[in-house]
Amino acid sequence: MFARFPLYLRLIRMDKPIGSVLLLWPTLNALWIASNGRPAPMLIAIFVVGTVLMRSAGCAINDYADRDFDRYVKRTADRPLTSGKIRAWEALAIAAGLSIVSFLLILPLNALTKELSIAALFVAGSYPFTKRFFAIPQAYLGIAFGFGIPMAFAAVQDHVPMLAWVMLLANVFWSVAYDTAYAMVDRDDDLKIGIRTSAITFGRFDVAAIMLCYAATLGIYVAIGIALGFGWPYWLGWAGAVGCALYHYTLVRGRERMPCFAAFRHNNWLGAVLFAGIAAHYAVAGL
Repeated sequence: MFARFPLYLRLIRMDKPIGSVLLLWPTLNALWIASNGRPAPMLIAIFVVGTVLMRSAGCAINDYADRDFDRYVKRTADRPLTSGKIRAWEALAIAAGLSIVSFLLILPLNALTKELSIAALFVAGSYPFTKRFFAIPQAYLGIAFGFGIPMAFAAVQDHVPMLAWVMLLANVFWSVAYDTAYAMVDRDDDLKIGIRTSAITFGRFDVAAIMLCYAATLGIYVAIGIALGFGWPYWLGWAGAVGCALYHYTLVRGRERMPCFAAFRHNNWLGAVLFAGIAAHYAVAGL
């Protein structure tokens, strides 16, 4: 078991934290907005650790669902499950264990948060299978990656306002943007094996679709900033996010594999500067 531990860490992508931070930024946005910039340290800890654990569980389920496809994709052929280094039941056991620990983390929280966590688990667990039939599975991924938003509002306010669902919608557009860039890396392989992705669905309009999704995401955050009366620190962060999106255009417009992958990874910075703007607004407002 100890000899296989490094394989388990690779299964849950502990060597590739980009997925965790892409979940984390919108969740932190929601925590800060829901609490007017004063989230309880315990809540921050619960949501940070829970985000990492649930993303890890999702990776194990994803590799289980795709174990017969990943071996034909250059980027994923050496993953522990599809390469036969670990077995399918091990991936399922790890996913179940991580999910149980995640649920134990939220036991101190209110009933609504626990109920939403069940829905979040279903969405995260079913996402990998949508690639068989859904033309834009990245939109479903956006719901899975953004479910921390309504959960954060529920944990702080004991209800989920319309604002939370608007923020979730923004996250869906953002996820389609960055995961389409990610899917462009594997497009040739995915076409051969019959996997559905937004990069395939959008075809020659893939770059335009990515930029339109960025525009929708950042446009929604304009409406949020105006509705909540955010000050200049927020708009500085928003401008930084716009700059990141424009930089991503320079990477994806050539449709080359490695620049597209770099654009996907750089979305960490887009999420970070947007959160920094939100946190800075509340920090300055509290002075």
